[in-house]
Amino acid sequence: MKQRVISAIVAFAIFIPIFIIGGLPFNIAFYVLTILGLKEFMKVKEKEKKIPDFIRLIAYIMITLLYFGCTLSGNLDFSFDYRMVAGLFLTLLLPVVLYHDDKVYNIKDAFYLLGGVFFLGFSMSLFHMYRSIGLDLVIFLFLITIITDSYAYFSGMLIGKNKLLEVISPKKTWEGTIIGSLVGTFICTVYYLTVINPDASIVAVSIVVLFLSLIGQFGDLFFSAIKRKYNVKDFSNLMPGHGGVLDRLDSIIFVMLAFTFFLNIL
Repeated sequence: MKQRVISAIVAFAIFIPIFIIGGLPFNIAFYVLTILGLKEFMKVKEKEKKIPDFIRLIAYIMITLLYFGCTLSGNLDFSFDYRMVAGLFLTLLLPVVLYHDDKVYNIKDAFYLLGGVFFLGFSMSLFHMYRSIGLDLVIFLFLITIITDSYAYFSGMLIGKNKLLEVISPKKTWEGTIIGSLVGTFICTVYYLTVINPDASIVAVSIVVLFLSLIGQFGDLFFSAIKRKYNVKDFSNLMPGHGGVLDRLDSIIFVMLAFTFFLNIL
């Protein structure tokens, strides 16, 4: 527990100023997290076999292009260059034929990396795009996951009896999920109506926040399923006691993705 607390304090000390400053420091910081996240994503795959260095290099180049290539226009519409997507497909799929060795690089490896690079590249780009809209919005989205996860964890420990998905995450319970979602929805709805948009509909905001709260928990389960598949406890030990980048950002990544449906509504 002491190790977890120290790691959390260090992380907050580093990232709170970056969140406040925004701009280039924020974009660079989350680009670094994107690269580290991809490294972790490939590392668990290497529990089966090593990914060729050339393919790793391609993956890093393509995720860099995706991260910086996704943009958000003034009318809050997302856009990216389709040439990047075409390049991603070609550079990761063609080597299956070029290597022509199932033990080195095969179609399963290609689609694992294709999905991972596109998923992480686009998802992580949302952090700097939403930060460009405003700090209050980013705080709102992070609060949803922090409050939901915290109350789900403690209520699950105290009164949790019915397992949610034991085969994926043995410690999660229905009681924790319900209480975490309700408390997260209440607090974050109040925050949104107080800080971001006092004129918004309380019903609409509550429904959206509840949806995002649930999606965030499913994001946690999704990444837990990957770890279960490859038999690892954490994606890395970057933050002692907390795991790696993907262990810490699993919920918020899915919340960021889900919020794209409501960006022009709330």
